[in-house]
Amino acid sequence: MRRADRLMQIIQIFRRLRGPVTSDVLARELEVTRRTVYRDIASLIANGVPIRGEAGVGYIMDQGYDLPPLMFTADELEAIMLGARLVATQGDEILARSARDAVAKIATVLPAKLKPVMLDTPLFAPDFGSSEIDQVDSGLIRKALRDQTKLKLHYSDAEQRKTVRTIWPIAMAYHSGIRLLVGFCELRQDFRHFRVDRIETLELTGEKIPERKDQLFHRWWKQDSEKYGDYMLVRSG
Repeated sequence: MRRADRLMQIIQIFRRLRGPVTSDVLARELEVTRRTVYRDIASLIANGVPIRGEAGVGYIMDQGYDLPPLMFTADELEAIMLGARLVATQGDEILARSARDAVAKIATVLPAKLKPVMLDTPLFAPDFGSSEIDQVDSGLIRKALRDQTKLKLHYSDAEQRKTVRTIWPIAMAYHSGIRLLVGFCELRQDFRHFRVDRIETLELTGEKIPERKDQLFHRWWKQDSEKYGDYMLVRSG
């Protein structure tokens, strides 16, 4: 790897991991010595990249710093295209259209030599056939996730039992043919997964969830991983 590429990769690692990163982690990923990492970090700092080191913690890059736009490698462009193709086959209509629009925007400003790498990549996502038809607009669920607000829904389970739920939304999971809403259910006072195609009506309440998003997510993740291990995201409401 050229030194310039390695310096860019260090910045990418900081962006991906977000929290403190030790020299050992950087050295392992870059396959270089810690001494090389120290020199590279010093070079980045000298060139204005806001990295600071904290003893016993690691390096931290301040928020707000970004690479120049569209500095993509061929592997990154292939990953973007594969992801867009997966969204086009598994996402709802709005997400599928947004994925196509995003690809078009990126492609218009790519250097000519990189456009075929992205647009003509021979990587394809499977189409699992027809999906269950959702009765509600899943875009409202994504809005509630972004705004961290509660959702009120009328739900019908696998036995056709109908309930009214108020949910603190945590995540959406896209499976073969179905979409799942993950949330804390006020009725059950526990985490539940709801098939979106079984939601009969959906209402944005505008009421903020009473817990920080990251704390709620990690509580759910810890509980489900302990119960289900590799079989997470299978429990219905």
